[in-house]
Amino acid sequence: MPLRTARNPYRLLFRIPGTRAFTIGNLVARLPMGMFSVSAVVMIAGTRGSYALAGAVTATGLAATAVVAPWTARLVDRHGQARIAVPATAVAALGSLALLLCVRLGAPDWTLFAAYAATATTPNTGGMSRARWAHLLDGDPARLHTANSFEQAADELCFMFGPVLAALLCGALFPEAGTLVAVVLLVTGVLVFTAQRSTEPPVRGRTGAGGPSPLRAPGVAPLVVGFLATGAVFGSMEVVTIAFADARGHRSAAGVVLALQAAGSCAAGLLYGALRPAGAVERRFLLSVAAMVPLMCLPLLAAGLGGGGLVVLGLALLLAGMATAPTMVTAMTLLQHRTPAGRLNEGMTLAVTGLLGGIACGSAVGGWVVERGSAAAGYAVPVGAAVTALAIALATTTATGVRARRVAPFPAPPKTGPDAG
Repeated sequence: MPLRTARNPYRLLFRIPGTRAFTIGNLVARLPMGMFSVSAVVMIAGTRGSYALAGAVTATGLAATAVVAPWTARLVDRHGQARIAVPATAVAALGSLALLLCVRLGAPDWTLFAAYAATATTPNTGGMSRARWAHLLDGDPARLHTANSFEQAADELCFMFGPVLAALLCGALFPEAGTLVAVVLLVTGVLVFTAQRSTEPPVRGRTGAGGPSPLRAPGVAPLVVGFLATGAVFGSMEVVTIAFADARGHRSAAGVVLALQAAGSCAAGLLYGALRPAGAVERRFLLSVAAMVPLMCLPLLAAGLGGGGLVVLGLALLLAGMATAPTMVTAMTLLQHRTPAGRLNEGMTLAVTGLLGGIACGSAVGGWVVERGSAAAGYAVPVGAAVTALAIALATTTATGVRARRVAPFPAPPKTGPDAG
C-alpha cells in the first residue's frame, strides 16, 4: 500500500473556518455514546440486583435504535441537521431522565424498557460530522481522507474514555450520576454543534433526500453487511476479554485492557490520516480488512499462553486494535462514494446500525462460547468475525460489479488562507 506523507495535515484541516467549533461540539456530544449503556447497566444492576434485567433493557434500546436511527437520519438529510437533531436529542434526553427516575423511584420493570427505548432518537453525531466534512471538502480527497481518519480516532477516544468516566461517576458519586452527566453532555454538545450553521450541509428537501433507501444503491448493502461483521469483532472481543479477566480474578482490569485496544486503534487512525494512500479505495479497503485477520489472531494466541496473563493479552489487544481504524476509515470512504447525494447522513447511520447489530451478535456468540468452552477459546469468535468481514469485502468488489475506482493523485497542500475550503 504505497503511502506519501503530508505535512501537518490536521493543522491544515482545521484552518477551514468553522471546523474547530463544530468539532468541539461534536466531541462533547459523542462522548456520552460510550457512557449510556455502561451507566444504565450499573444503575439498574446496582438498584435492582439483576444483571439480566440490565442487559435486557440495554438490548431493547439497541434494537429500538436499529429501527429508529435510519429514520431520524433521513429526516436530517431532508430537513437539515439543526432542525431535526435538537428535538431528537431532547426526546432522547427525556428518555434517559425517565429511566433514571424509574430506577430511583422503584417503578415497575416494564417502565425501564419503555424509557430506554425512547433514547433511540439520539442523532448520529459522528455521521453528521462526517457529512459536514464531505460537504466542505468535496473534490479534495486528500483532506477528506484526513478528516475521516480524525473522525474514526475520535470515535475510539470516546468509546475508550466514555465507559471509564461512566464507571467512575457511578462508583464515586451515586448510581445515577453516569446517566445524568451523559445527558448534560449530549444536550450541550448537540446545541453547540448545530449552532455552527456555516458548515452545515445544504438541505436537500424531499426531492434530494427522498426516494428509495441508500441500501438500494450499488455496493451499499454489502458494505452495511460488512459493518455487521466488523461490529461482531468489537462485541465479541469486549465480552470475551471481560470473561478472561474475571476468570483470573482481575475483572476490574478488563476496562484497562480493552482501553489498550481502543488506544491502538486511535493511534493507527491518526497516523493513517497523516499519510496519503495511493491507489483505489476498494483495494485499500481489501488490504485493511485482510490485515485485520492476522492481527485479530494475536489475542487468541496470547490467551492460549498459560502464563501470559493480562499483560501479554493487553499488548496483543494494542496491536490488534491498530487494524481497526484503517478498516473503518476506508469503509466509510467507500460508503461516502456510493451513497446517493443528499442521503449521506442516512447512509452512514445505516453503517452505524450495522455496527450496533454486529456488536450485539458478537456479544451473544462470544458469551455463548465462553460459557460452553473457555474464555481463551472465546477469542476465536473475533477471528471468525474478521474472516467473515474479509469474505464479504471480497464479495463486495465482485458481486456488485463495482470496478475499482482509482483515486486521483493527491494535490499539493491546499491554500490555508481565509478562503481555503
